[in-house]
Amino acid sequence: MAHAPQTFLDALAVRTWCGLALTALGRAREEIDAINVYPVADGDTGTNLYLTVESAATAVEAVFAGYEAGADGGAPSLADAVRAMAHGALIGARGNSGTILAQLLRGMAQVLAAEGRAAHTGGDGLRLALRRAADSARLAVAHPVEGTVLSVASAAADAADGAEGDCTTVARAAYRGACEALAATPAQLAVLARAGVVDAGGRGLVAVLAALVETFAGEAPALLATADGIHTRVDAVPAAPDAAGPAEGCADGADGDDGGPAFEVIYLLEAEDTAVARLRRRLDALGDSLVVVGGDGLWNVHVHVDDAGAAVEAGVEAGRPYRIRITHFGAGDAHARVGERPLRERAQRAVVAVVPGEGLAGLYTEAGATTVLARPGEPPASGELVEAVRRAHAREVVLLPNDAELRHTAAAAAEQARAEGIRVALIPTRSAVQGIAALAVHEPGRRFDEDVVSMTSAAGATRHAEVVVAERQSWTMAGICQAGDILGLVDGDVAVIGADVTETAVSVLNRMLSAGGELVTLVLGDDAPEGIAEHLEARVREAYLAVDTVVYRGGRQGALLLIGVE
Repeated sequence: MAHAPQTFLDALAVRTWCGLALTALGRAREEIDAINVYPVADGDTGTNLYLTVESAATAVEAVFAGYEAGADGGAPSLADAVRAMAHGALIGARGNSGTILAQLLRGMAQVLAAEGRAAHTGGDGLRLALRRAADSARLAVAHPVEGTVLSVASAAADAADGAEGDCTTVARAAYRGACEALAATPAQLAVLARAGVVDAGGRGLVAVLAALVETFAGEAPALLATADGIHTRVDAVPAAPDAAGPAEGCADGADGDDGGPAFEVIYLLEAEDTAVARLRRRLDALGDSLVVVGGDGLWNVHVHVDDAGAAVEAGVEAGRPYRIRITHFGAGDAHARVGERPLRERAQRAVVAVVPGEGLAGLYTEAGATTVLARPGEPPASGELVEAVRRAHAREVVLLPNDAELRHTAAAAAEQARAEGIRVALIPTRSAVQGIAALAVHEPGRRFDEDVVSMTSAAGATRHAEVVVAERQSWTMAGICQAGDILGLVDGDVAVIGADVTETAVSVLNRMLSAGGELVTLVLGDDAPEGIAEHLEARVREAYLAVDTVVYRGGRQGALLLIGVE
């Protein structure tokens, strides 16, 4: 569908580009997943690219929303928009290709943000940005290989270098160069030639560049106007040498389709540049597909290893790793050649839950749930929930958002999963403690409707509370709080304002148990004071004789303490 073209690259053009790129990757996701054979044939490149761009687009929208809510009603600058785009992609990057795409966007942002508060840039600025993007992505990969998204990015930059004119002209040239490079990838990489496909990451980048053309021209490039415009499968290609080199970021000798490490490890890392340089060397020795992107103290680390613990420990030595994701490829699955991978039979039923901390993620996982980790201030997007539903690989899925603010996001994810043929029931849990109660009565063996009713009833019978630190002065139902006050929220509303965490928690607990209860659940955050659990347990034993207490460690969950009463 045509839209008003953008003459220059400004903040609005960045916003439009992100939206169009997300739509394009949404359309192409399944196709890209299906041709994903390199560096690991795990069938998720399209999904990972979509989630990466979704995170970038969400960050850009947040910047616009912030300016629109401001008193002066101003608009973000080009620098504001591209920095948000790059940061969003960095913190949301998924998989090998998604991490590389994040660095491509960061490279562009480094050039475009150098314009300072300039309202826009033209063809010259876009040309320089594409060049920096391709160069910085190569530097981020431990062992660059031709025939991958890196080749497509370089070809796009080369073509843009030779284009004279406005943004539309430069974008079209970059797109044509990328298409030509994509078509050549099977001749450069043996695994692609054997499978008869082009590179999946490169195909995703072509979609992103097509969206860039559409941003400036007002309509999609002619080559993508028809369904068969881009041929992802090829009948005959010149065979590339078997010694095609390692995968995108693989250690020397790792072929990517003939066996390989068992785990994919991804995490965000707060660390100094010197520490990251040491980390690169350490991880390069541990595994392959190493990509480290970012800068200015925040990095996204991606690597394939056999020893996932060692990869995480290396991050701890370098700085503070968080949002850690470890995926087991599975023997004979992810590293098998395309067409030879055994189809894993779908489970009948699964539970997918959003959890606020690593400790709770472990607890839910032990109970059989597929989890999505929500960091404070970084709620998951609908695409991430849909990916988790797919990952659960079940015919029926019970979705637990565990946050009132996620109800619309979860509903959108449920609708998308239903459109894919998965039966999804959304239980509107407002807290992780309600999710624990629901999971405790989950029985996969009974009828789906009965299971959902039982889980919904258990969640609804659980009152929830949390103890947090006030970030700013505010009016509440309990009065005016100041920054630094301790707040006790019961069922989402502030009920207690105090100065001491333990005293506030006791007051909250007394209020909740005054209406009765049989079981108290306490989930401790990393910053909860020492001894608070023992104090609360003693209080329950002394004052409420028939009530039991269970305690869990939630990790970095945002709240100092979560409380549930059933």
